[in-house]
Amino acid sequence: QVQLVESGGGLVQVGGSLRLSCAASGRTFSSYSMAWFRQAPGKEREFVVWISRNGDSTYYTNSVKGRFTISRDNAKNTVYLQMNSLNPEDTAVYYCAARAGEGSFWRNSYANWGQGTQVTVSS
Repeated sequence: QVQLVESGGGLVQVGGSLRLSCAASGRTFSSYSMAWFRQAPGKEREFVVWISRNGDSTYYTNSVKGRFTISRDNAKNTVYLQMNSLNPEDTAVYYCAARAGEGSFWRNSYANWGQGTQVTVSS
């Protein structure tokens, strides 16, 4: 098990940027693939991006390609999500998730979740 705590959300105008962080507890962070999901009001939680255990592989959902960048620092037990060119459709609660082994875009394959951080993009 790993405990996850997200931070960095907030209110931003269209076209702005935010950087989310997810800090993990424990000494086995590097054994987990990490992902970001998001959930907008009235919608299901959806996949955004995952990053492999050593950070050499990533996979983005189409709607954020070229705008969002995931990275991780295994020495700091932290994964980041840099979000640029934000638009109102990016408004959601963003969740960090961890799973042992390879990355996945399947929500139910992640056993470890943070509490979420709100991102609101205003027009």
